[in-house]
Amino acid sequence: MTSPLSLMMPCLPGTNLVAVAATLVEAQKQIDTALEDIGTVHFARFLLLDRSQANLQPQLKSATTSDSLIISVVTEYDGDFNAYIQDFVTQLGDVFDALLKFVVGGAAVTPVINNVPAFQAYITLNDASQHIPNNTLYAAYPQTVQQILAAV
Repeated sequence: MTSPLSLMMPCLPGTNLVAVAATLVEAQKQIDTALEDIGTVHFARFLLLDRSQANLQPQLKSATTSDSLIISVVTEYDGDFNAYIQDFVTQLGDVFDALLKFVVGGAAVTPVINNVPAFQAYITLNDASQHIPNNTLYAAYPQTVQQILAAV
């Protein structure tokens, strides 16, 4: 069964917008490889949002720091939440460590490889998909990622 994750991580005041964007761009190949290796992720994306903008789009060209950024991870995955997070820690722990230095509460859970239960609790607290009214997900098909890949 497919489950959602909509992790919203508010950034620390004065966060450098360009540094966050560069961290995400630099890690993209590693993220893609890890998601493929994990094999339970239907879709995934990292988003950088700015609460000060009406459309939530950060203004990379006009701002260098911000007090209103959110780093978001939006995924749909198969299986158990704790196993999924453990896969992320194993495959992308260093990427999360790099991103968590920008976010409120991030220092308390890094390095994530040494703080898996605390990281899982942090994700649960900040996962909009686990809180009403955001806790529903429509899935067009019941197959897992592995079943879909085997069929095509």
